[in-house]
Formats: sequence, C-alpha cells, structure tokens
Amino acid sequence: MEAAMTTQRTHHVTTADGVTIGGTVHGHGRPLVFLHGGIGDGDLDWGRLLGHLTGRFTCHLPSMRGRGLSGDHPDLSPGRQVDDILAYVDSIGRPTGLVGWSAGANLALGAAARSDAVDAVALVEPAMRGQMDEQEQALIGRAVARMGELAAEGDFTAAVRAFAGGPFNDEEIAAAEDAGYFEATGRYVPHLLNLLRQVMAYEGPTAEDPAVLSTISAPVLVLHGSDTRPFYPAGARHVAGHIPHARVGEIPGAGHAAPLTHPEALATTLAEFFGAPRRSG
Repeated sequence: MEAAMTTQRTHHVTTADGVTIGGTVHGHGRPLVFLHGGIGDGDLDWGRLLGHLTGRFTCHLPSMRGRGLSGDHPDLSPGRQVDDILAYVDSIGRPTGLVGWSAGANLALGAAARSDAVDAVALVEPAMRGQMDEQEQALIGRAVARMGELAAEGDFTAAVRAFAGGPFNDEEIAAAEDAGYFEATGRYVPHLLNLLRQVMAYEGPTAEDPAVLSTISAPVLVLHGSDTRPFYPAGARHVAGHIPHARVGEIPGAGHAAPLTHPEALATTLAEFFGAPRRSG
C-alpha cells in the first residue's frame, strides 16, 4: 500500500471556456473521480481515503475551478461545474466511477445524468435544499450569514468554521479543528461565498429535480451518516427514490464529515461498491 502512495501524479484538462481543471492522481486500477465538498478541495477532502483505495483503484482528486490545481473563472454556476466534470471524465478515456461529497455529490448526479462514461456513482450526503424544513433552512442560513460576517472582518479560518456549523455536528467541528482542516480551507472562503451566491441564483436544472434523477441509468449508492442532520438521510431517500438503480447505505457513527472522520469505513464501502461487477451496455 505504501508503494501505491508514491505513484502520485497530476492530470489536467482544459474546458470549453478555457479553464484548466487539475487534480492529483494516485494508485492504479479502475478509475474513480472524487468530487469534493463546498469547503475544501480534492486533496484536503479526500486525502485520508487514499491509503485504503490506491491498491485497487486509480483515484483522481480534481478540484473545482478556483481551487487546488485548477484555474479560476467568474462563472461558478452548477451547470458550468458539471461541464468541467464531464470534460475531466471524458479525458480519462475509460468508464469511470464518480464519488461526490455534499455539494460534490450534487455535481456527480448532474454529470451522471449527462454522460455514458460514468458507469457507477457513490454519493456521500448530497445537499438537497428541498428536503430541509424551515428550522433546518434557518440553521444553514445563519451559518452562511456568520461566515460572511467573519470573512468581512478578514478572519477566514473562523469564517469557514462558522459555515461548517451548519452541516457538521459538534464532534466533527472539534475533529476538523484538531486536524487543521479549517485553517487549510479558510483561503477558499471568498470563493465559497461567490459560489453560494451563484448557486442560489441558478435557474437551470439541478440534481434535486426528479426529471434529472430519473435519467441516470448507472448504479448509484447514496450514503449518509447515522449521526448526521436529519435532512441528509431525507435527501438520500429522495435521490434513491427517483433513480432506477439506486440504494441507500448508512455509515455508523458518522455525521456529515465522513471523509474526514471515518475514512476507513467509507473507503471500505466504496471499494465494495465499485469493485462489484458492472452491468454491460
């Protein structure tokens, strides 16, 4: 396993609007593309899983435009980000599995709905606004507002910590704090605020729409933690209820931040799912 970890390289693709999307690549085997959440980037969000997967899979960890190894662009709309993912997947040249966490899970759904090159999808707690009740929407709204206030004061580490107080539970906040996750991701706060504004203004089809979900023919595994916010299991059931070949799974003891706090359990589940024989045709 240690030998596999030394095989890191990078992969880049240029999108139709001229943005370079880059990611680190680790291991050998069936290709999997990991899509990070709204807070971090490919390496920060998924690096803890690599030691459990690189012996069997080629793990691509691209970052969205404006993060990590990728170039920036004013257009951060969901539709454009899905275009970026499709360009990256197509450049691999082989049937590819997608793994997405939180906002990245939504993008994975959008890509799977538009690409035959995606042959299986695993989602870790997709963010489905329509599955939140008023109290839950208010919780997230307060977290976003506090992030904006702290960002305006120039304290980006505190700002991203405040935002994480929406999706993360208290134990996850402490674990992420101890691991230096907020300090590492604080630099993305201005980008995240811009991203959220564009997501809220977006009027195109979204991954929450049954009409989009019903077009996905690939097998889909939707995962949620056993100790997460109630709207994430609700979102998982919503997704699975509209995709023909989908099922829901639970990660015991995890909240929203399973890639950070439960990487071995998550990696084991992903290896079982993506290692299973795929349907042909």
